[in-house]
Amino acid sequence: MSEFHALVPAAGFGARMGNELPKQYLPLAGQPMIFHALNTLCASPEISTVFVALAPDDTLFHTYDWSRFGDKLQTLYCGGKTRAESVLNGLLASELEPDDWVLVHDAARPCLTHAHLAKLIAELRDDAVGGVLAVPVADTLKRADEDGRVLRTENREQLWQAQTPQMFHAGLLVQALQRCNSVTDEASAIEALGLRPKLVLSEPTNFKVTYPQDLLLAELLLKEKM
Repeated sequence: MSEFHALVPAAGFGARMGNELPKQYLPLAGQPMIFHALNTLCASPEISTVFVALAPDDTLFHTYDWSRFGDKLQTLYCGGKTRAESVLNGLLASELEPDDWVLVHDAARPCLTHAHLAKLIAELRDDAVGGVLAVPVADTLKRADEDGRVLRTENREQLWQAQTPQMFHAGLLVQALQRCNSVTDEASAIEALGLRPKLVLSEPTNFKVTYPQDLLLAELLLKEKM
């Protein structure tokens, strides 16, 4: 029977935050940012193991207390220069069974809820391909020219904004990333194989912290959960 595992690539730096501390370790609601994603994933009764793919020279992760998560949380010092490389290295190092499900989640999405996670697993556990949490694009989209002026308005119909976790069978995801390692998310690698991941309706609150102002919103949302 297939098991469920999570993988959090956390080898990046997050230069757009304008901070000397790697983004995943920025303080948020009394904890490093990555704590909140790990807390939600480790609390899921469906997920057997939560792997964190860290940079080989990471010296910060084990300066924090992760004892509350016990053996369910496993560290892998195999992160690469890109997200795709970190995920692939993490999958290979974790030695999961090919049919096991793996949920890849951003360390910088701290507002993932138990409900989001349960819905993703429930809708995809019998799916032939797998899929991603996502929300329909709500804003009007403008394409800019080189001078920062509107070139045209894009049709947003049937456009979705992908989130994480992204959930696929470990063996299929390894195959996809080995063939296509320049992607910015796992679903794109699966699509390159000619497959069509399922979109699972999420909420805008499961956003990725990218800019300093995002920290303020995340703080408010997390305090509401506490």
